[in-house]
Amino acid sequence: MKEHISAVELILEYLKQEGVTHIFGIPGGPVTPLFDALYRDRSIELVTTRHECGAAMMAAGYARVSGRLGVCCATTGPGSTNLITGLAAAKADSLPVLAITAQVATLAFGKGSLQDSTYDRMDIVSMLKETTKLSAMVVNAHNLATTLRQALRWAMSGRRGPVHLNIPTDLMKKAVVAEVLFPGFYRSAERCFDREGVRQAADLLLGARRPAILAGHGVNLAAAQAELAELARILSIPVATTPKGKGAFDEGEPLSLGVFGIASSPRAERYLLSGDVDVLLVLGSSMHEISTQGWEARLQPKDALIQQDIDASVVGRNYPVSLGLIGDMKTPLRELIFELKRRIGKVEDARRNGVDDILAWKRQVPSVLDEAAAVSDAVPIKPQRLMRELNDCLPEDAIIFADSGNNTLWALHYLKVTGKNMFIHNWGEFGAMGYGVAAAIGGKLAAPQRPVIAIVGDGAFGMHGMEVSTAVSCGIPVIWVVLNDGRFNAVHQGQQLQYGGRTMGTEFHRMDIAKIAEGLGAWSVRVLRPQDIGGAIREAIAVGNPAVLDVMIDADEVPPIHARVESLERFFAAVQ
Repeated sequence: MKEHISAVELILEYLKQEGVTHIFGIPGGPVTPLFDALYRDRSIELVTTRHECGAAMMAAGYARVSGRLGVCCATTGPGSTNLITGLAAAKADSLPVLAITAQVATLAFGKGSLQDSTYDRMDIVSMLKETTKLSAMVVNAHNLATTLRQALRWAMSGRRGPVHLNIPTDLMKKAVVAEVLFPGFYRSAERCFDREGVRQAADLLLGARRPAILAGHGVNLAAAQAELAELARILSIPVATTPKGKGAFDEGEPLSLGVFGIASSPRAERYLLSGDVDVLLVLGSSMHEISTQGWEARLQPKDALIQQDIDASVVGRNYPVSLGLIGDMKTPLRELIFELKRRIGKVEDARRNGVDDILAWKRQVPSVLDEAAAVSDAVPIKPQRLMRELNDCLPEDAIIFADSGNNTLWALHYLKVTGKNMFIHNWGEFGAMGYGVAAAIGGKLAAPQRPVIAIVGDGAFGMHGMEVSTAVSCGIPVIWVVLNDGRFNAVHQGQQLQYGGRTMGTEFHRMDIAKIAEGLGAWSVRVLRPQDIGGAIREAIAVGNPAVLDVMIDADEVPPIHARVESLERFFAAVQ
């Protein structure tokens, strides 16, 4: 006779098979069967957040750092709709997140029940279809295992992403057969590659005189940093990263050009837009607006563009390609390295002196735009100086989350990521404010042994800063570094540049964020002088509790956004 368990217990068994250790969410009447199951089975820990959007963002941060499934849950009605922005952010970043939402009891469908979110009201399943890979209602508890496996397969396969299951509260308690399968039994590992394509890529790279690599978000998602580094060394090819790809290549390496795209490094910009690059290898990037300086035409190489991605639909979408390679990042890269090693001895003109040539070229081009500001003792603190201090004092294995806004631009341009640490942000195709504030909590739970730092603006902190209370309640020692300037400054300065200095709706009273954080139970300090930044960071790490640094920065310093403004002007001109 087969064993029976409740539907929610079956869900927890599948989550254990995925290595899930935490679920993020907020209780509400219809979802309490799941919370009761978590009470009775403590192998998965519940993290009660202050907002459901924060729960989805924490699940995304957990997925990004761990590479495993992130899970969030919400009650029906407004609890479910609050997930939308966080799930949209996860979809844009290709992060596997399972959102479990409750539904009113099946007998109440269509009767006007409190917070009904079925077809009769707002239809949460349809609403979340646009922000997930799969959104479905469980209509029969006995089909739960099949539906759950389908959702997990979609979340964890191909271009990963969020999925959503909506479960009526009465079905959560139903007894079902304890049918639990290991993940390998219902989805397979993806190790496909195009052998002929790899050979063609090797031909093009070996024949190139001035090649370059542009490494994107896909390299980080596939944990293929080591393969990228080996490929670059074999042929002495300089490497730039997209903004989302920052961290894919050690920025201290001789072959590193830094970030290209929004907030570009001068070196990456000058090299890739020189018109001299003959072969450009793009790895794990869809070549969207932010990663190409608004689809800058000069990025197209003279002879060949090779674009690799797990998603065939983005290859050749924005730039014509000579060769497209489709598949998970690690496998094509490994095969390309193998092919090059097999043939490299036969190639007379292999670039043996390439590293020296790149180093000599780099000495002629500054690494950042404003080196003087990075060493300035001025008060209020220059954001450039703040990034330099973080470079000097952050542990080398730190995981750094950056929120959307000027803080991301400052960090992209001035913060050095070495490959031992991680740099995570959502400012690519979506750019949700508050993402870095909340996602850092999930990231810390995925890697509890590593320091986690969130670099956020005061605008984003105003949206999701209450999640500091979540970290305090659960004892999760994240450190938030808040750039306090009393503005939505990325928009403010963009308006100034576009509209002759005119601005609207971008300024607000400067908050005393240190006091807010203290009221939430965190260790906090207001930092007024650049000389105090390093000591404050080191003390925050030593405290071992949630900590907030309220850094008063110069609001009038403008980050490197001119390429973004120029691209917007091109768009406006095109529609007039």
